[in-house]
Amino acid sequence: MEHVVIVGASLAGLRAAETLRSGGFEGRITMIGGETHHPYDRPPLSKRLLSGEWEPDRIALRKSDQMDGLDLHWRTGARAVGLDVESRTVFVGDGTHVAFDGLVIATGAEPRTLPAQRNHRSAHVLRTVDDALALRAELVTGGKRVVVIGAGFIGLEVAATARQLDNAVTVLEGAPAPLVRGLGAEMGAAVAAIHGDHGVEIRCDAAVHDITADSVVLADGTTVDADVLVVGIGVSPSVDWLDGSGLTIHDGVVCGPDLGVGHDGIFAAGDVARWHNQLFDEPMRVEHWTNAAEQGAHVGTNLLAWRDGEPTHAYAPVPFFWSEQYDRRIQFIGRPAGDDEVHVVAGSVDDRRFAAIYGSGGRLRGVLGVNMPRVVMPFRNHLEQRMSFDDAVAVAAELAA
Repeated sequence: MEHVVIVGASLAGLRAAETLRSGGFEGRITMIGGETHHPYDRPPLSKRLLSGEWEPDRIALRKSDQMDGLDLHWRTGARAVGLDVESRTVFVGDGTHVAFDGLVIATGAEPRTLPAQRNHRSAHVLRTVDDALALRAELVTGGKRVVVIGAGFIGLEVAATARQLDNAVTVLEGAPAPLVRGLGAEMGAAVAAIHGDHGVEIRCDAAVHDITADSVVLADGTTVDADVLVVGIGVSPSVDWLDGSGLTIHDGVVCGPDLGVGHDGIFAAGDVARWHNQLFDEPMRVEHWTNAAEQGAHVGTNLLAWRDGEPTHAYAPVPFFWSEQYDRRIQFIGRPAGDDEVHVVAGSVDDRRFAAIYGSGGRLRGVLGVNMPRVVMPFRNHLEQRMSFDDAVAVAAELAA
């Protein structure tokens, strides 16, 4: 293995490159990325960068001397447009192609959009640093009527930042409750109540019928005025460039437990990877920072193992994510299911400071905390050990005491 190509120059791709170098790989590493920027941290895009507290240089993932030390060949501003696994070649949008011995697919995801959002005079999505700066220019002066479509974590983080910049904010959510996918209806509503405390209006069961130059029209005929529109309805894995490659695509690049895609020396990592997590015995695709970082390092290690003819290892983590909204830090460890039993085990929902555990089939499935890190974080080990739900109730009581 003399040449590794990493398609996707963000967190997962960078961690793969770093792992290869720290593992002794001295060959060529080519990083292909559609953005013109070197890898940067995405969580601040909806918070400190959007608010103006930080500038873009603050979110670089590595200092320039650290990046230089990795000896990477950069192809920024160049999107991959095709993959031939037989000839082991990546095709680039500028008409060039790059041959590889090992390949990491880390192209991440792209924001979903609404067809009618182009009608609005100031419509935004938030995925890149350029997106954040464009939206910041609209929000920092305050006094705007901001409408956010989508009450997921990105939508609610943007809503919180916009409100703290003294804008009037309305969030429209098509589901019966905010954060249903991530937290379930009960706890999603509990977290969303924090926004009500700060004067943000959240409307659920709000189906968007049309978008005009300065408003959103709902299916019930209601019109919501909007000086600024932010569409945060989730993301889709960036897999179009893999059409015709022979890889299995289903809500991402389908991988084995070791994140291999079924062809020698080719792995996927980050938001684009869908794999079977043996710990939870289910396929999953996880769109959070910790997963991208850990998967990137994992595929780097597995690439070295493949090179050396050694066994690769399954990636079977406990998913973890966090979100900062106003003065609340929301943390979730685990993997909730739709039929989970949920118990608040510490604090109070009314006080906006609490911890809750999720379980089904007698097994602990996850732990949610709002400003409760000392209760939440010990449960990562307990989830790895497949703790029972009853034992988790007892442990939570001890931690909260």
